[in-house]
Amino acid sequence: MANTLVYLLDGKIYINLTNRCTNDCIFCLRKDKSDVKGQELWLDDENSTAQDVINQFETFEPAKEVIFCGYGEPMLKLEELKEVAKYIKEKYPETKIRVNTNGHANFVYKRNVVPELKGLIDEFSVSLNGATKEEYDELSQPKFENAYDEVKKFIKSCSNEDISVVASIVEGYKGRHLDLKKCEEIATDLGAKFRVREWIVNGY
Repeated sequence: MANTLVYLLDGKIYINLTNRCTNDCIFCLRKDKSDVKGQELWLDDENSTAQDVINQFETFEPAKEVIFCGYGEPMLKLEELKEVAKYIKEKYPETKIRVNTNGHANFVYKRNVVPELKGLIDEFSVSLNGATKEEYDELSQPKFENAYDEVKKFIKSCSNEDISVVASIVEGYKGRHLDLKKCEEIATDLGAKFRVREWIVNGY
């Protein structure tokens, strides 16, 4: 398989839409590895269509949860994401769909895209990655200014649409510790649940 668009991890189906990203996080797994449990996630190109994803998806047994998450920011292929999610929801209505995202989509598309995903996405997991702008910028290395504010606005947009949203942080990267209490307060104020992801060397 030249392009791994769909892969299995811990009984869940993951969708690897793109390798492009608007962050360059210092703890990102892809800095050190080209694979997840032997599944190569560097794509040959960025030309895959929603139908290409669906074709690979159908080679797997149905799973209880599908997660848009790979070696890139899935929301950078928004139309493909919507089309694939719509297909899954129509054919497998009991399947939960989650998107792991950096929360930059509204900035990228210059509009609030969250309402377009209501009914398609059951939950967003958004990388908050810091209690302050400075901390976020250091850890996430965003490619545009004011990215931290955009992340928080995206989380709030999800909450406003009554879509389940989790604000996550990576804790313990090479011995570094964040202010968990402050991060949780920020998440709660934005209407999100809070998740601490302990940093582990192999990323999963």
